[in-house]
Amino acid sequence: MTAVRREREEASEAKFRGLLESAPDGVVIVDGAGLIQIVNRQTEVLFGYPRAELLGQPVEVLLPERFRGRHVGHRTGYQGDPHTRPMGTGLELFGLRRDGSEFPLEISLSPMSSEDGETLIISNIRDVTARKIADERLQATAADLARSNAELEQFAYVASHDLQEPLRMVASYTQLLARRYTGKLDQDADEFIGFAVDGARRMQELINDLLTYSRVGTRTLEREAVNINAAIDLVVSDLAAAIGDSNASVTRDDLPQVRGDPTQLRQLFQNLIANGIKFHRPDEAPRVHVSATREHGAWLFSVNDNGIGIEPQYQERIFALFQRLHTRAHYPGTGIGLAICKKIVERHGGHIRVDSTPGRGTTFWFTLPVVRPDKEAV
Repeated sequence: MTAVRREREEASEAKFRGLLESAPDGVVIVDGAGLIQIVNRQTEVLFGYPRAELLGQPVEVLLPERFRGRHVGHRTGYQGDPHTRPMGTGLELFGLRRDGSEFPLEISLSPMSSEDGETLIISNIRDVTARKIADERLQATAADLARSNAELEQFAYVASHDLQEPLRMVASYTQLLARRYTGKLDQDADEFIGFAVDGARRMQELINDLLTYSRVGTRTLEREAVNINAAIDLVVSDLAAAIGDSNASVTRDDLPQVRGDPTQLRQLFQNLIANGIKFHRPDEAPRVHVSATREHGAWLFSVNDNGIGIEPQYQERIFALFQRLHTRAHYPGTGIGLAICKKIVERHGGHIRVDSTPGRGTTFWFTLPVVRPDKEAV
């Protein structure tokens, strides 16, 4: 071996050692027998061993006792077909420190040939304790949020259901007062009776919408193939009075079947089409058009209108409960309809968004699942 070649090899080895020592993860290199040949500084930090104690030891010394037997088999199998891959994808893996404590880790394996042709295995080891703690906290937060939402929905249902009967009585008697005494007392009395009747009516609308919202989240989805053309035709029939009063037009393309709950999907389209009719400009008759395109394994629907539009700063909040952008004197409603739409779409595994230009109209976009061929209705 020439001096130049030796110098090159020594420089190459020094570079390799330098990269090894600067690696952010633990690196353990073992031979065909599973004995540790090389470790880096980060391995000493992770496991608490000085490297002198690890060299020549079976790599299983770094594993808890319960994993060692299985690991020998995994190691032998890997040496039969060595290739770069993560180890234990989807499994819980743990390392064992010198002091006997355990920590969660991730390992990726790579083969490397030594100078004499022996296959060495490089293990890159990462401590994922911080990430695991963060994941557990996130899961706990998500579970708490889901539980809180379920309790809120149950409360809304129970409260709304229990309020219906006493409110029905209040509404009946205020309406009776209006029929019997309007015009027979003074002007103030007529005004007070009108306020009472209007308040009772609006409370009934609010309670009914709250019940609808809670039922969307609690009732079991009856999934089946749904003909959206037929669903929208029924919606247009149900909205005939509003369409006639406003001289509106509701049109649609030839729409696909989707898989979902027919009652909830009909409610979804009814809410969006009714909004397109209600929030129209005074100088132009409302026009609403429904279309759909195939996108990323789902149907992307659009409900487009030529109405008053929505200011950009309000386009995110409109899907929250009780979010009204206009007074009841201008546009009646409870501010729950779009929250119901969002819940229906999300329960079907989709998402909903809005594009709008003030004064030029609004388009609601949402996705619904495709009917698989083996599920299509005949």
